[in-house]
Amino acid sequence: MFSDTHKESFSRDGFVVVEEFLTNGQVQEIRQHIQQLLDDFDPQKHPLTTFPTTTDNKLLGSQYFLDSATRISYFLEPDSVSQAKLTVEPARAINKIGHGLHIQDPVFKQLTHGPDVQEIADKLGFKDPRVLQSMVICKQPRIGGPVPMHQDSTFLFTNPPSACGFWIALEDCLVTNGCLHVVPKSHRSHPISRRMVRCSAERQPAAEEGVDFIDIEPVFSLYPLQGEKEEQQQQQQESCPVEVKAGSLVLLHGQLLHMSPPNLSDKSRWIYTFHIIEGMHTYDSLNWLQMPADFPLTKL
Repeated sequence: MFSDTHKESFSRDGFVVVEEFLTNGQVQEIRQHIQQLLDDFDPQKHPLTTFPTTTDNKLLGSQYFLDSATRISYFLEPDSVSQAKLTVEPARAINKIGHGLHIQDPVFKQLTHGPDVQEIADKLGFKDPRVLQSMVICKQPRIGGPVPMHQDSTFLFTNPPSACGFWIALEDCLVTNGCLHVVPKSHRSHPISRRMVRCSAERQPAAEEGVDFIDIEPVFSLYPLQGEKEEQQQQQQESCPVEVKAGSLVLLHGQLLHMSPPNLSDKSRWIYTFHIIEGMHTYDSLNWLQMPADFPLTKL
């Protein structure tokens, strides 16, 4: 499944596409399950929390968002809500469902903890991989917002950085419906220099509970090696689209710069994504995503 060639590409470019990671049958079963989750959404029992695709600390800092690490929570497209009412049918309003699908949902728990994922983590050298921030992202037709350029380790920080994203296409992801765009090799030249952190009255007496971004001393992950990083710093870097078929896995290094444009088409762009970090590295209380006191980060 995950060959030496895949590993070499991941090391060189900071991402790699693994085609046919899921069979057509698996994709269809998962899509049917997601449709049921969408149909189960009841806006009457929901705070209509949107998920801003541009930085908005106030919205990201809502308690509904902060409490989502171990839950199945629904976040709405900003353009689907106006004056505290939905402007589209409920199932079409969902931006994403997360962030505890790998914990609470048997379908996604089985997928996340499957042997192919274990194999990839082992071949990448993870000693104690932990799973966090699992989500279905719908990228709804016409209203699916852009996701700005970012690095996953900004949001899921360990010291040293170790985040790795598993991004699984559940339908064909093309330029026309807002596919992933990456900056190849940027993991070699762009260290993590900022973090999204959880604010608290304890740390900031004048602040409300929420999130903020802070600057940190730039830090690289332990992989790739120092010499490999220096080799790439002089190169011009531009983003390129990563078009993939349904069932493909895109593996993303936590320092890789990536984004996606808005979906202006009439076709959705469903994906399932989750992240792993090295459990032997420190994941501190500044991180926005915090598990309940009696609930450790999930072992892969």
